[in-house]
Amino acid sequence: MGIGEQFRQQLAAKALQRQIDRAGRQEDQRKTASLSGAPRSTGGLKPELARFETLPAYQQMLAMQEMRNRLDIESPFFRVHDGQAGDTTVIEGRSYINFASYNYLGSSGAAEVNAAAKAAIDRYGTSASASRMVAGERPVQRELEQALASCYGVDDALALVSGHATNVTVIGYLFGPNDLIVHDALAHNSIVQGAQLSGAKRLSFPHNDWAALDELLSRVRGEYQRVLIAIEGLYSMDGDYPELERFIEIKRRHGAFLMVDEAHSLGVLGATGRGIAEHAGIDSREVDIWMGTMSKTLGGCGGYIAGSQPLIDLLRHFAPGFLYSVGLSPALAAASLASLQRMLAGPERVARLRERGRYFLKQAQAAGLDTGHSAGYAVIPVITGSSLKAAQWSNALFEAGINAQPIFYPAVEEKAARLRFFICSTHTVEQIDATIAVLARLNGRS
Repeated sequence: MGIGEQFRQQLAAKALQRQIDRAGRQEDQRKTASLSGAPRSTGGLKPELARFETLPAYQQMLAMQEMRNRLDIESPFFRVHDGQAGDTTVIEGRSYINFASYNYLGSSGAAEVNAAAKAAIDRYGTSASASRMVAGERPVQRELEQALASCYGVDDALALVSGHATNVTVIGYLFGPNDLIVHDALAHNSIVQGAQLSGAKRLSFPHNDWAALDELLSRVRGEYQRVLIAIEGLYSMDGDYPELERFIEIKRRHGAFLMVDEAHSLGVLGATGRGIAEHAGIDSREVDIWMGTMSKTLGGCGGYIAGSQPLIDLLRHFAPGFLYSVGLSPALAAASLASLQRMLAGPERVARLRERGRYFLKQAQAAGLDTGHSAGYAVIPVITGSSLKAAQWSNALFEAGINAQPIFYPAVEEKAARLRFFICSTHTVEQIDATIAVLARLNGRS
C-alpha cells in the first residue's frame, strides 16, 4: 500500500470516527437522561421514534459498518465455528490456531467432562425446566455448589444460569440508594450494570490503584450506609491482576464489603488453579463475595457466588436472577463439576498454562510488540494503537491461519485498540512461535 493510499485511509477513518463518536455521545446522553429522570420532550407525537433504527446506538453501528466498507475491511466478528474450540478451531472447513477461546485448561470437550454431561442428560434431561425454588433441585446442582465452596474454603456457593446476570442480579439486589459501589475503572460491564440497577451511588477508581481507592473512601465513606468494593482477579482486557492484600486491608479499615470477580482467574492463578487468593497466599474468607463464571475454566455455562452462609442463604431466597430464573441445566452443572474436579486433580495443566502464557508474553515483547500491563497469565493483549490497525492485523492473521479477535473503540480508547490473545494449556510452543512470527512481520520486523 502506497503512502498516498495510507493517507486516504487515515482521513476516511478519522471522518468516520467522528460520526461514531457523535452517535455514541447521543446514546450516552439518552441513557443519562433516562437514569436521571430528566423530563421528556412534550413536542407532540413522533411516530418515527417508535422505530429501533432511530436509536443513536443503531446509527453508531451503521457508522462502524460504513467505516469497514470504505476501508475494505472484512468484519472479523460472528464467524461460524464448527466443532469444539480450544487451541485450534475449524471455520468454513479450515483449521485455525485459535486464541479466541476461554477454554483455559482444555476442559470443554475433554472426554471425562463430555461423559459427565451426557450422563446427566440421560438422567435429568436437558433442562431444569423451572426455578429451583418452585420446581425443586437436582443433586448435581448442589454437588457443584458444595464443590465450589470447598474449593474456596468458604461456607457455601450458589450457581446461576449466566455469568453476566450473576453480577447484575447480586449487586443489584444486595445494595440500594443509601449505599456506595466503588469499582475498578476497567471493571466488567456486568459489574457496572449491577451497580446501576441497585440505585446505589457508583464511583470508579483508577485501574488497580488501591491508594486512590483508599483516598476516595477516606473522603466519602461517611456519607453512605453500606459500601461495596468490586475488583477482578484477572482483568480480561489487560491480563493483569490486583494486589489483593491491599484491597482487603482497605475494605477492613473502611468497613466495606469486598467482591472479587474470578471469571478469568479461576484455573489460571494459584498453584492448583484456585484463583487469586491462592496466588497471593491469602485466606479466601477475607473476601466477602467471590464471583466467577463456568464458561471458561469450568467448561460449562453460568455463574456462581461463593461466600458465607448468610450471604448464600439470602441470595438463594431473594436474588431475582436466581429466584425467578430457571435453574442451571443439570448437564451444564455436571460438566462444570467434572471440570472443577479435573482442575484440582491435574495441577500440571495449570502449570503448563502458566508456562505457555509467559512464553507468549516473552516472545511478543522480544518482537517489539506492545503487550501493555499483561502479567502473562492466559490473557495477553497486543496493543495496535488504532481500531483500523487492529482490524487489519486480525484479518492478516486470519489469512495466515490464526484466529485472534480485535478490540475496537468504544470498548477501549482508540489509542488502546488491540488484538487480544487467550492462551490455553493446550497451546503448543510451535503454535505460539508461528503466531509471533506473523505479528512481527505486521509490526515491521522480521
